[in-house]
Amino acid sequence: MPFTSFNFSVPLQKAIKSNNYTQPTPIQAKVIPQILNKKDIIAQAQTGSGKSAGFVLPLLELWSRDIGEGKAKIKVLVLTPTRELTQQIAQTFVSLGAFLGETSYSFARKPKVVSLIGGESIGDQLFEIQKGCDIVVATAGRFLDVVGKKQMNLSFVEYFVLDEADKMLTIGFDKELDGVLEVLPSQRQNLLFSATYPPKMQSIASRITSDVIEISVDNEQPTVAETTQRVIEVNPHNRSGLLRYLLKKEKFKQILVFMANKRATDNIARKFKKIGFSADSFHGDLDQEDRNYTLKQFKDKKLQILFTTDLVSRGLDIEDVSCVINFDLPRSPADYIHRIGRTGRAGKSGMAISFIGHDEQEHFKLIEKRSQIKLTREQIKGFELTGDAPIKERGKAPIKGKGKSKKDKLREQASL
Repeated sequence: MPFTSFNFSVPLQKAIKSNNYTQPTPIQAKVIPQILNKKDIIAQAQTGSGKSAGFVLPLLELWSRDIGEGKAKIKVLVLTPTRELTQQIAQTFVSLGAFLGETSYSFARKPKVVSLIGGESIGDQLFEIQKGCDIVVATAGRFLDVVGKKQMNLSFVEYFVLDEADKMLTIGFDKELDGVLEVLPSQRQNLLFSATYPPKMQSIASRITSDVIEISVDNEQPTVAETTQRVIEVNPHNRSGLLRYLLKKEKFKQILVFMANKRATDNIARKFKKIGFSADSFHGDLDQEDRNYTLKQFKDKKLQILFTTDLVSRGLDIEDVSCVINFDLPRSPADYIHRIGRTGRAGKSGMAISFIGHDEQEHFKLIEKRSQIKLTREQIKGFELTGDAPIKERGKAPIKGKGKSKKDKLREQASL
């Protein structure tokens, strides 16, 4: 099925060609017709599946058919979990809508897109909105901040998109959802995209829409087919040395190294820079200017190694990452899939390497089970895993009557 089968307008066909899109991906082939038919959908799509273009293209098509006269009004609202993904989706709207001003429609023009993210001036963002805009892409927190200023008219919103919905749940979006829905028109098209489908997702979907079509890709593999996955056993104190060894031996060009926390990310990046590697750290505590600069340096291949938290594991399109290294394992099997999805993209080969010691053996077995993989454990000479696995001890049984029961606690709360 070529993109021409969707009957997009000429300027969108031109944008598709200029962005080197040829055949739609499986998820695009399924969601685009449903969006064009104004259906509410919840689509399960893995990282790197092309879902962003899958909703941007049909929304631009629908928007361009009914632009209206006068000042631009917000017709499309997209919420995402991270600043970087917000900026990336906003740019996708801009690039795919670049030729819309060339149509023969009476009020044809390019869409005016505004991104709302923390770390940047809320005053400047409000000014851009007040000048008139068609599409708002935002992180949920900053969106609610702007709503609180009561200077944004959302009564014309026709299309509401929630991207990386499962990630939104993990950062507490379910508590903010009612505040978002309160300010949106009840009549609108709702599009939810999620890489995984936890039970809580059904509850979220039911609060957003009562008539939703569920879409997934049959037999979709949870991990990228072009990615070679390895697991190397090593003691925690030898991981840094093993990483240096692998960088010199394998001669990776662009490497993402995932760390457990922000402090560890900064510390190891500093050490690697001192010994001559082109490296930097990337995490949520950096101010927005530094985040933008560091990510651009890595995308432009001016940095070889980016030590990062899971901030870049979701949705971000970074070309030519040759290797992903799990210096620390992710907390959930789903995050493992997202991390390794940063390499082996667009049909290119990639490698994902995970470091595990005695303490991580059981957790990695769970990752293997959920990811439907089974990997051979490796050991590298000079960095072998030593010592014995810790013996698991059963926790002591609770002493009856030692603590307050749930009923007692509820009674106390009711009496306050």
